[in-house]
Amino acid sequence: MYIEERQVKIISHLNIKGRIDVSELAQLFETSKETIRRDLNDLEKAGKLKRTHGGAILPVKQNGPTPSINETPVSERTVKNIAEKQAICRYAASTIRNEDTVFIDNSSTCIYLYQYIPADIQVTFLTNSIQFLLECSKTLSPNHTIVCLGGIFKNTNLSIFGNTTIKNAQQYFPNKAFISCTGIISETQITDSGIQEIDVKKTLIKSSQEVFLLADYSKFKQIGPVYLGAFADIDYLITDTKSDLSYLNFSQITKTQILIAK
Repeated sequence: MYIEERQVKIISHLNIKGRIDVSELAQLFETSKETIRRDLNDLEKAGKLKRTHGGAILPVKQNGPTPSINETPVSERTVKNIAEKQAICRYAASTIRNEDTVFIDNSSTCIYLYQYIPADIQVTFLTNSIQFLLECSKTLSPNHTIVCLGGIFKNTNLSIFGNTTIKNAQQYFPNKAFISCTGIISETQITDSGIQEIDVKKTLIKSSQEVFLLADYSKFKQIGPVYLGAFADIDYLITDTKSDLSYLNFSQITKTQILIAK
C-alpha cells in the first residue's frame, strides 16, 4: 500500500471514530507503530488531525474561513483524488516512448506517474520535484536516468526553484513535459499556486516538443494566484471522466487534444 493510500484511509477511520490509536492502526494496516507515527505527523502538518498521546483526534475547527494565497503543502495535496490522479498518470505513462527525455513538474498529480513507466525502456527524467525522486527511488530501473534540477529547496512543497534551477532547465529540450496546475478557468486561463516554481514550469513548457497538462476534475473552474499559461501552450489535456469540459469553449484554432483517462 502506498503512503498516500494509507493516509487517506487513516483520515477516513478518524472521521468515523473521532479518535484513533497508533497501536490499533499499526495492527489494522499491518505495519510498524513508527510508520503510523510518521503518517500522523504528516497529517497533522497538513491540518488533517491533531496528535495526542498514543494517537490522534479530529482538529478543532476555527470560526469562519481563513483566505490564503499560500500553496497547499504537498503532504496534503497527495491525499486528494488519488484514484483520478492514478488513472491520469497511467494514461500519461502510455505516451512515453523509448529514448524519450521527459520533464516532470513538482505537482502532486505527477508524483504517481513513475509507477506506470515500463522498466525495460530507456527514458531520461528531468524534474524539480523531490517527491518524484523519492517515488523513483522505490523501484528505479537501471534503464531510467533521473536528472534533478539544482537550486533552492522548498520544504513545504518538496521542490527546487530559483535562478539556478531556471538556468539549469534551459540546458534541456525534452521530448515531453508533464505538468499540472491549480485551476483552469478557460482556454486562456490556466493558473497555479507555486509562485516560486512557476518560471521553471514556463521554461520547460517553452522548450519541450510536446506539453501534457494532467488535471483531474477538481481543477476545473478553480483559480490559483498566479498565471501559468493558456491552452495555446498545451498539446494535450489528460483528465478524468468526472471533468466538466463544456464551459471551456475551445476554438477551432486551439491545437490542444483532450484525452480522457478511464
